[in-house]
Amino acid sequence: MERKAAVAAVMRFAYADPPYLGCASYYRQHHPEADIWDDPETHRRLIARLGDEYPDGWAMSASVPSLFALLPMLPADCRICVWVKPFCSFKPSVRIAYAWEPIILAGGRKRTREQRTIRDWFACEIAMKQGLVGAKPAPVVHWILDLLNVQRGDSVADLFPGTGIVGRCVEARCSGVATLADLPLGEAAA
Repeated sequence: MERKAAVAAVMRFAYADPPYLGCASYYRQHHPEADIWDDPETHRRLIARLGDEYPDGWAMSASVPSLFALLPMLPADCRICVWVKPFCSFKPSVRIAYAWEPIILAGGRKRTREQRTIRDWFACEIAMKQGLVGAKPAPVVHWILDLLNVQRGDSVADLFPGTGIVGRCVEARCSGVATLADLPLGEAAA
């Protein structure tokens, strides 16, 4: 009985998909202050903000090259999950393709025994021609919401609302209108 009450409690989460460390040049046309994201201290402040303002849980996208700088900044109980990109952009100057992306996860709603276990990796192709470098495809966003165990009535702040896809997925999940086809892992919003 107590376990079901915990699941029903409304929670506040956040998702951050900032310009990746060292990649500010891709975002200057969209963000006048994009260059601040090439400074590791800006990421440290974001991580601190996420922990302070969203103690129920948060997720943050990062790049593989930035992991070594970001890991010492993370709380010890964070989890690194992996978005695997079966099809990704291959660049002639890169010897080994970056075909995965780290998703840093902190907190989240505890799962009940009745809920299925979510894998810490998800395979999905990149989003193409969305108007913004690094835009996440809807199935990846729903997987991130599954990682946090977002339920109907919860709120999820999208701290970097570039294309709006995160907001649309959150609205579908938290309002209860998401269908099985919307959710990559076959579980409708409760």
